Amino acid sequence: MDGVVTHEQALAAIRATLETARAPVSIAVADDHGELVACVAMDGAARDTLENARRKAYTAARSDATSTRALAEKVSGSSTELASFDPQFSFFHGGVAAFSDGRRVGAVGVSGLPGAEDERLAVAAIRAAGLEPAD
Repeated sequence: MDGVVTHEQALAAIRATLETARAPVSIAVADDHGELVACVAMDGAARDTLENARRKAYTAARSDATSTRALAEKVSGSSTELASFDPQFSFFHGGVAAFSDGRRVGAVGVSGLPGAEDERLAVAAIRAAGLEPAD
C-alpha cells in the first residue's frame, strides 16, 4: 500500500530489534491507523509485553502526539484529559510514530525494558525500516 508501512519495512524493524535488544522484548509495528502489520515476542519476553507493545504502536500511530512519551507528558496531571482518551491508548514510553516524506505511515512499539530503552529501540527499528522517527 502506498503511504503506509509495508510488511517488508515491518520485518526490517523487527529484525533490527531482535539483533540489538539487550534482553528479551516484544515489538509491534502498526500501520497509520494503528492496525498491526507484524509483531514478535522474543523468547523469554514476558507475555504481557506483546500486548503492551501493540498498544504503544497503536497509540503512536493514532494519537496526535508523535510518541507515547510525548502523549504522557501532554496529559500529565490531568485526570480529566487522561480519561477522555481511547481506552486502548498506552502512556508507557516505547511507542514512536514512523514517517515517510513527512507523512505518518505507522508506528513501532517496544516493551520489556525500561521506557527510555524501549523508546530507543523503537527509534532504531524505524530507522532500520528506512523510515523516519518523530523529531
